[in-house]
Amino acid sequence: MIQTMRWFGPADPVSLSHIRQAGATEVVTALHDIPNGHVWPRDAIAARRRMIEAAGLGWSVVESLPVHDAIKRGEMTDALVQAYGDSLRHLAAEGVRTVTYNFMPLLDWTRTDLDWALPDGATALRFEWEAVAAYDIHILRRPGAEADYSDAIRRRAAARFAAMTAEERHRLERTIIAGLPGSEESFDSPAFLRAIQSYAGVDAERLRANHVAFLRAVCPIAEEVGITLVVHPDDPPFPIFGLPRVVSTADDLEHLYAAVPSPANGLCFCTGSFGARPDNDLPAMVRRFGERIDFLHLRAVAWEAQERSFHEAEHLGGDARMAEVLRAVVEISHAQGRAIAMRPDHGHRMMDDLHRQANPGYSLLGRMRGLAELRGLERGIVHMLGLDRSSAREDHPVSGRAAWEMTE
Repeated sequence: MIQTMRWFGPADPVSLSHIRQAGATEVVTALHDIPNGHVWPRDAIAARRRMIEAAGLGWSVVESLPVHDAIKRGEMTDALVQAYGDSLRHLAAEGVRTVTYNFMPLLDWTRTDLDWALPDGATALRFEWEAVAAYDIHILRRPGAEADYSDAIRRRAAARFAAMTAEERHRLERTIIAGLPGSEESFDSPAFLRAIQSYAGVDAERLRANHVAFLRAVCPIAEEVGITLVVHPDDPPFPIFGLPRVVSTADDLEHLYAAVPSPANGLCFCTGSFGARPDNDLPAMVRRFGERIDFLHLRAVAWEAQERSFHEAEHLGGDARMAEVLRAVVEISHAQGRAIAMRPDHGHRMMDDLHRQANPGYSLLGRMRGLAELRGLERGIVHMLGLDRSSAREDHPVSGRAAWEMTE
């Protein structure tokens, strides 16, 4: 695998130097200052590349080039398609070969606690369905919200809300809708409610159709310039706030690739997002969609007893079956003669990082620990399978994008 870390640009508290020292050979990044629907200028992309390469790192994966919500609602215009296509052309001209996006309405990834205490003193990100219900029903007051939760969750959410202080209610609201790192939008509750209402009539079937229409418009451009578009799965992988989610299961992926078989229609396989559903068999999904996977987010979540609730576990722990996932990745990489870019995702906040500023989920030490564990696991699997990692041919100037060869 090509070892990368996410970097949020010059304002990121984690420096490029630290990322390189952690063992990554590339970063994945984006021009987060450019509004959705606008063209990424080639000179801005080139300036970002020069900054990255001056630190001794490579950049071949963008995360993310956002899809405007108008497209997700089915209001795609020639201007929006032109802007997206021009950005792809500019990225390709600067050497980017993989572009990540998602098709989640309004919110990107969502959590309810950004510093959930772990037994060892570190903290983790957590998603709690009861907390979502408390916000949705009692703070947001979305019409009809009660119907989306079980009787038990509604009762617990009401009791929880009644016991919360004003500060606790405000913190929950901001955690859910203020915008986490890499998110495309940030809201307050009145604006969020209006935005939800703009999706009236967009059910799962309509959202799927809008996704297909978008890909049919932009995949020919991506094919032309040599870019693979990789969709990030829904996080969490089920409907939330009355909004549909359509990239959550193997069946969702099967529908997407049958509808748009273009080689530019790829997958960012996130073990944490897919892994938040116990009915998703992660190793089987890697094998089933291996030809589509061009980027990996490797993290593990631990399912909790409460329905639809989970927290971020250590990278080799939780319920991800990471060893089986990585064995499938190694075997696919060898069979296809390519190395797949990966990054450790959502590390714990630990040790000195507990006292330093960091983007939630993107502190340095937790991700460095995860990268080291994943690197060791990959090397162990390569050795166990008899694959000669050191003989891989390098055809990428910085990262060592590699073909795999079998040791005779």
